[in-house]
Amino acid sequence: MSATTPRIAVLAAPGGRAPPYSNLHHFGDPDALLAGAPWDVVLLDHPGPQAGQLLLRLRRSEACRFVPIYCCRDQDAWCLALGDGGPPAEADALVAHWRLWRGRFSLFNRGTAPERFDSRVLAWLWLRSPGEIRALRDTSVAQHYRYPLLEVLAGEEAVNDFVWLQLMVQQGWLQAGELVDRLRLCSHCGSGRINYVDVCPECGALDIARQPSLHCFTCGHVGPQEQFVKEGVLLCPNCLSRLRHIGSDYDRPMENYGCRQCHAFFVDARVEARCLDCGQIQTPDKLRVREVRHYRLTDAGRLRCRLGNGSQADLALFRLNLRGGQEFAELLSWQIELVRRYGSPSFSLLGVRLRNLSETLGALGELRAHALIDNLVERLLEMVRETDRCTRASEDLFWLLLPHTDAQGLARLRQRLARASELVTETAAHGIELRTVGFTAPQDLLEQEDGALLLARLAGELA
Repeated sequence: MSATTPRIAVLAAPGGRAPPYSNLHHFGDPDALLAGAPWDVVLLDHPGPQAGQLLLRLRRSEACRFVPIYCCRDQDAWCLALGDGGPPAEADALVAHWRLWRGRFSLFNRGTAPERFDSRVLAWLWLRSPGEIRALRDTSVAQHYRYPLLEVLAGEEAVNDFVWLQLMVQQGWLQAGELVDRLRLCSHCGSGRINYVDVCPECGALDIARQPSLHCFTCGHVGPQEQFVKEGVLLCPNCLSRLRHIGSDYDRPMENYGCRQCHAFFVDARVEARCLDCGQIQTPDKLRVREVRHYRLTDAGRLRCRLGNGSQADLALFRLNLRGGQEFAELLSWQIELVRRYGSPSFSLLGVRLRNLSETLGALGELRAHALIDNLVERLLEMVRETDRCTRASEDLFWLLLPHTDAQGLARLRQRLARASELVTETAAHGIELRTVGFTAPQDLLEQEDGALLLARLAGELA
């Protein structure tokens, strides 16, 4: 990888539309392109369906797993799931995008290359802003949808895509995005190949048919039309009343069915869901409902990408909870319940937000800005006690839980933050404003408020 300019490979078909960049390396075969790897940028100059399959092959290769790959022509669903969109029109813009990608790659996991499947997925998303795990409709698979990105990054590992995604959401690293579809799956084998059939509600037979029927107004009897016809006139087979005028003596029900097996007569058939893969028969309400969505990184996931995935990184940063704050919120709820029940011990909560952080990222660049942020975080954490607990809910928002700390103790901590002249001066010099909000239980506690609601309420005051 060059320090200033990227090595760009072009995989082209006749009638190419690749931008006229300089120093391009042209290939007509993906094997030849991979043999010349590593490449910094790859351009796919093929029609959408072909480009999607070539992109799938390149992403399976370790040499092209993370590098930017642009599709120069129309893009199909595979291109959207595995590619980086269309190439920039100008070479300078391409180089700028590549340098941003390279800077992010050097920041990931504190410079450690991603090795585990979890790390590879997070790294792929981290290198693209905004990166997304996209669902792709494919009728060849039993559940009708697949996640191509997870498939190529899993390699030889066996991964249940839907289960893994839910686990990542629970840990707070990923968040659900756009709802693509809602599936009904077999409760036995999980297949989405379901056939819905109408059956007889009496015997369950499939051999049913719609039959013309009549409804006698005199006695209310409903039956097949053929039972009402006696010697050329209409007679109710139940009360023997003669039916002369439709609307006054009788009418025709809108829908009626008859079973050819048990000869039952009914208005509505029973619906059964039959799995075409395993043959399981079940009622529709017993099917498993699954929502198919795209997924993207959360703030905690982006933070995890920078700080690392190992326990040593967590310990080095003072037990930062990088799983979306769920454990922190539960711990806060437990403290609230203790105060409500026993009235003591009191505790305090301090929120710290670094405002104007996005502007600083744009002005300084990601490398310098993130180094500044991490330095500020470490200085903030030096001011808290070993018994305190904290979480970093996002890049710019921190929460500190202070057990056995009353309102006076919280005020002293806020004064220490205000007196930290070096910290205040450094943040102000880069346009970052340090804002805090405090809470002390039991006096500030609202009725029926738990940890999650309390954090949301205080975060609103820091906005």
